[in-house]
Amino acid sequence: MVVFDLNIIIESENRKPILADLIYNNSVESAPLIIFCHGYKGFKDWGAWPLLCESLAMSGFSVLKFNFSHNGGTCGQPIDFPDLEAFGNNNYTIELEDLDRVMCWSEKNYSSHSNINPSEITLLGHSRGGGIVTIKAAEDTRVKNVITLAGVSDFETRFPTGIELNAWKKTGVRFVQNGRTKQQMPHYYQFFNDFLTNQSRLTIQRAVENLRVPFLIIHGDEDTSVSVNEALALHSWSSKSQLVIIKGANHVFGSSHPWKLNNIPPHFHQIHNEIIDFINN
Repeated sequence: MVVFDLNIIIESENRKPILADLIYNNSVESAPLIIFCHGYKGFKDWGAWPLLCESLAMSGFSVLKFNFSHNGGTCGQPIDFPDLEAFGNNNYTIELEDLDRVMCWSEKNYSSHSNINPSEITLLGHSRGGGIVTIKAAEDTRVKNVITLAGVSDFETRFPTGIELNAWKKTGVRFVQNGRTKQQMPHYYQFFNDFLTNQSRLTIQRAVENLRVPFLIIHGDEDTSVSVNEALALHSWSSKSQLVIIKGANHVFGSSHPWKLNNIPPHFHQIHNEIIDFINN
């Protein structure tokens, strides 16, 4: 039987809380823990991600999915983006810190849980979250496997350059429209400053080249948001990687938000099977 422990609040002094969901199978003992990280303008309950996590739990894993602390959601309203000020103050090092907080919290709270093994951690990240989990896997020995879904290969190229960058620096903020909610979502210039300060750590190629754990790269060949060439680059940098290109799959593998069907999108079946085979083997 799959058990759901939803909207857990992970508190930390002087830091914004993190909202998380735990899904596990109470008929499986000491199930390895998969930690799922959402992508840019994403959240833990986006589209069919909850159904994918449930299917992984049904297959014998425990799954923890969470909202990054500055993703723009709140504990009371975790879907969409009521806190645009937090969104504007987000950056890559905050997300790496959030992921570490989640891992430490899991170790502390599930160390004696009969159904969960927090010492066997697989990190799973979508899009921007793929870059975050790859960097974390390269620097943290607690991570046993890392998996990216439409993962990015470079953070630097996603920043503006030239006139746009100068305008951002001058005004201190630039806005990106959310195509679904139509919100004008701010990015404060601290985002770029933080990247420059931590550029070596935030270089995904460096992280991939230093990976010492198995690495599964899953990407759709019809992804118009993150080119499949980025998956090819990730694969070329790692001697420990496996590459799976899903034919006909877009950036979200056929999902959308809200996802109103009870069944997962067709491409998710392949994702599920690839993840299971990868971790078990």
